[in-house]
This record gives sequence, structure tokens and C-alpha cells, in this order.
Amino acid sequence: MTSLSDATRGRILYGGDYNPEQWPEETWHEDVRLMTEAGVNSVTLGVFSWSKLEPRPDERDFGWLDRLMDLMHDHGIGVVLATPTASPPPWMGHLYPDTLPRDEDGRTEWWGGRQHFSHSSATYRRRAAAITEDLAARYGAHPALTLWHINNEYCTYDWGDEAAARFRDWLRHRYGTLDALNTAWGTAFWSQGYGDWAEVLPPRHAHYLKNPTQVLDFKRFTSDMLLECYTAERDIVRRHTPHLPVTTNFMPLWAGQDAWRWAEEEDVVSVDLYPDPRDPFGAQSGALVQDMTRSQARGPWMLMEQAAGPVNWRGVNHPKPRGLNRLWSLQAVARGADAVCYFQWRQSRQGAEKFHSGMVGHAGARGRTYQEVKQLGADLARIAPHAAGAPLRADVAVLHDWHSWWAGDQEGRPSRAVDYPQVLGAWHRALWQSRLTTDFAHPEHDLSGYRLVVVPQLYLLTDTAVDNLLAYVLGGGTLVCGFLTGVADEDDRVRPGGMDARLRELFGIRTLHEWWPLEPGETAACEGGLRGTLWSEELEPDGTADETVPYKGGELDGLPAVLRKGRAWYVSTLPEPEALRALLARVAAGAGARPVLDGLPDGVEAVRRGELLFLLNHGREPVTVDVPGTRHDLLTETAVTDRITLGRYGVAVLKP
Repeated sequence: MTSLSDATRGRILYGGDYNPEQWPEETWHEDVRLMTEAGVNSVTLGVFSWSKLEPRPDERDFGWLDRLMDLMHDHGIGVVLATPTASPPPWMGHLYPDTLPRDEDGRTEWWGGRQHFSHSSATYRRRAAAITEDLAARYGAHPALTLWHINNEYCTYDWGDEAAARFRDWLRHRYGTLDALNTAWGTAFWSQGYGDWAEVLPPRHAHYLKNPTQVLDFKRFTSDMLLECYTAERDIVRRHTPHLPVTTNFMPLWAGQDAWRWAEEEDVVSVDLYPDPRDPFGAQSGALVQDMTRSQARGPWMLMEQAAGPVNWRGVNHPKPRGLNRLWSLQAVARGADAVCYFQWRQSRQGAEKFHSGMVGHAGARGRTYQEVKQLGADLARIAPHAAGAPLRADVAVLHDWHSWWAGDQEGRPSRAVDYPQVLGAWHRALWQSRLTTDFAHPEHDLSGYRLVVVPQLYLLTDTAVDNLLAYVLGGGTLVCGFLTGVADEDDRVRPGGMDARLRELFGIRTLHEWWPLEPGETAACEGGLRGTLWSEELEPDGTADETVPYKGGELDGLPAVLRKGRAWYVSTLPEPEALRALLARVAAGAGARPVLDGLPDGVEAVRRGELLFLLNHGREPVTVDVPGTRHDLLTETAVTDRITLGRYGVAVLKP
């Protein structure tokens, strides 16, 4: 198995998607000149080039790609070569309608956009394998090739007949018998018992609420089918180039893939990241995705796509203010990225994404965007010898699981106002604002290396996961769990008592009487000035808790909002942001988890990567930061003694 270091060779990869087939060939040479000027050392080719490579069935046109591969190599630019299978040519859907997915109402998703393929279609898989085989055979020995990129943003669902057949096969493998499936799905409810496998369908459009475990299994199935598509192409390119790493790009915190499982099948974990420049929490949401991707990679990772300026798919698409692109790019490096790339190199003049920015925008080389791209290229070249490959260490782990998210997101739940990504983001934000570096972990991972483990919400927990949490606390770790955790087992079967009995004992809870969700904007007052939002719970303590924070007023007056028993904390509401930050900072300090740097001004982020200290000012005003001792700022190549001033969106990378 290869790794990102095999592609970077001590550098930070810098570049992005290059779609030269959209431009006359004379533009290619100007592009290469500008790339060299900007410090670009990597481009991704071929992501959406299937119709160019195979204009008609079984006909190949590689001449243009031959010239591009040679051109990149001649100028010292490595190529991340993509399989083009995310966007089949029109002839495929026209000749082979079985390759087109159907939505839950049975409507066909036609060609004319992208990702219009059925992950279950045997024809699609055969055609995808054929073009991948020919690409790998032709370019596997090309000296420009540094890394393989399979497909792009796997994100298709399919409720069609071929998917239904594959779904039944998947269920047979999971359950073995219909009796076991009926038990797992709870089909005794609403007369849903299945007597023949042919009766089992994907959760298509229904008159009323769908069976939640059927929906949960369909999401598991979809992730697995897409993973089969990925591994099939990966195995082809690996056979030709066992020395080169392989990746595919995740979308940040996307619900359709179990990225923990996917990451195990990748040599390089990569992600596309597009925070909104107007989002006041854009830096923190970026940090969350970066922490999660680094944790999936268990080391350096690849920022496959970001925007140099505005995107084109929000209601209002704002450009990045001067300096923000550099700041967020260096934030990614601080949090473990060894590749900083964009969609795309040159902004398109036609097509659905012509208003999505590029490294070279419509303003051309004189535009502010390209000038900032040049500056960033120089910055990355300065820090790469010290940053590339360097590890990060975190004392805190945030637990996250896609299966729990899928199960908790069902239609018939206590409150549709509870949005799992929102809850996860709120807890991560509280840790980020406390300058605590965090990893993410699966609830069944080894947690023994962390001083503090935080569970914002895990509605579904397997027995193995529950045992893992208990063992972590028994081994001396500190655990903080948020509301609605440990409610269901892996089949979305509510556990007796509404919470796993072992967890209730761990937290000092005798009975969970009722869940009391709050209306949007409603709060629940607690002693000590804490106010809860979104949710509350009617908990009866068993008298063993060492500390409680009771609700104050209302139906839950006097009952615990927060309990601590030993090193285990349970928080039955979502405290307002400052209260949550203060609570987690207190618990972290007690567990021995320390901020990277004390006394930082508001809006300044500090991250240690290896021997480097990254300081990032997320504000528009200059700030002064105390940094005891003397260090060397790699970006300005100057000495820093005791303090440093960071300008608007300013960054310092300090080396001892």
C-alpha cells in the first residue's frame, strides 16, 4: 500500500482540476507558463472527460491527453490522473437505459448533468472498467503520473429495478433469511411482514412514513454499492501501477458514504471543502472537516478541491475577501493537509459552472485571484520542507458515526429541529474556540490515547461501541456525552428504558422518563446561568452522581440537566454556545487536555503540526499575539521574539 508521501516527496502538492479540453490548444501553453509562475506542481486531468476519451462506444481518442501528459512532464508538473466515470457520455444513457438511475418516485435521471449513473448497473460497471483499464494501460508508465483519482464525489442514489435486485442480494448477505430480516426491520408493525424476497424493495415513495430500518439499510447498501464501484476501478489501476497511491474525493460530512469504511480502502484520503465566505463559522466548519479528514487518513491528507473565489451553487455566491483564500488554505496545512488544490485551474466560459471561480478567473492573470494564488504558491514552497509529512497530536477525540446519523435522521422522530450536523458542529466549535486540537474517531476505535472523549450525539450505538465507552472510562479516560445518545441498537431498535442500561449506570441515571424537545428559539433555564436549547430530558438520578446542574423552572424544575459521575458526564440539552464552551473547557482542563497556546486574542487559531506553530487570524483587524521565546517565521523569513502582530486574515508559521 502506498501513501500520500509517495506522491508529494517532501512537497506540498499545489494545483487543481485542469480541464484543457474546454480550451483551444494554444491556451495550454499559456496555462503552463502561468502554472509555473504560480508554483503549481500538480494538476488533475480527466475528471469529466469520458465523452472526449470515448466519443462513441469502444472508440478511443487519447491523442489530446498524450500531448497534455507530455506537456506537464516537460514543465515539471505532476499529474493526478482521474478515471472519467462520474459523468458517462450521452451515448451510454441513450444506448443503455439501464445505466441511468431512478429516484424514489421511479423517475429516470437523464444525461445532461453529471453523476447520472446507476451504481448497480452491470453495464455501467463494465463500461467503467473498460475505460479505466485502457487509461491505466496507456499511462501507467508515464513519468508525469503521480497519483490516481477515481471517479468524483460519489453521491448517486438509485431506487430502480436493478438496484432493487442488488439490494435484495445485499440483504440476503446481511441477514441470511427473511425471518431474520423481518425481525431486524420490525415488520410486525403496520403489517409489513415479507414472505418472499421478491416483495422486498428499496424504500420508494410511500403513502406515509417509511420503515426506518429499511431506510437505514438502504443507506448502508448505497454506501456499499458506491464503494464497490470505487474498489473495482482502484484494483484495475493498482494492477498496472502498484507503486502509485489511489484516492477519491469525499464531500465534507456528506450523508451518503460511511467514510470511516471508505477511508480504509484508500491510499490517500481527500476531501472537497467549500465554506461560505460570509459564514461567521466558516473557519470552524473548515477546521471540523479538516480534523475529520485527517482522522480518517490517520495522518496527512489531501485538500482535493476548494474555491479560489465564489462558487455558483448557493443562493447568493460571495467572493472571498482579500486574504481569505490564503488563510483558509494555510489552515488546512496546519491541520494536516499535504496537498492544497482547487476546482479549477481556469474558470470556464461555458457550461453549468462558468460562474464558479478558478485559480485563473475571468479577469485573467492580472486579476486579484490569480495574484493571490501566486502568493500562496510561494508560501507553500517556503513551509513545505518543514510541514510536509509532519504529524499532529490531539488529546481530545470527538466521536462520529454515519450509521448513527442515518438512523437518527428518520422521519418520525421526536424533533425534526434536531439536525445532527448542527449538533456536531456546535460541540466541535466549543472545543475549537477553546483552542483544543481534536481528532475524530469511530465509537468502536481504540480511544485509550485520548485524555478526553466527546460524544455530541450518537443515537445508535452497537453493543461493541457501548462496551468501548465503558472500557475507556474504566481505564481512566474522561467522557462527555450529549443528549439522545445510546437510544437505539444497530437495527434502530429502541433499547429498554430509552437509553442503554449500561450508560444509565455510567452516568448515574435511574430512569429516563421522557424526552422534552424544545421549539426553535425556546430555551430551558438551568442553575448557574446555563441555558439549554433544542432539547431537554426528564431524568431521574439514581443518587450516585457526584455533581448535577438542575433545570430551573418549568416541568423539569429541579431535575438534572447535567450529571457527572466520576469521569463520565451526561448533558441532556444543547447548552448555549458560551456555556457549552465553558463546560467543555472546564472538563478538558480537569482531564489534562490543554490549549495549544494560552491567552490568544479572539479570532486567533493556534495549531501545532510537528515542530511548527501555526497562528491564524480569522478577523479583519490586526492583532498582537504573545509567543514566549524566539522563533523563526517561515512566511516572512524573520525572527519573532515574545510577540507577533498578525494583520487582517494574517498567518504566521513559527519554527523554533
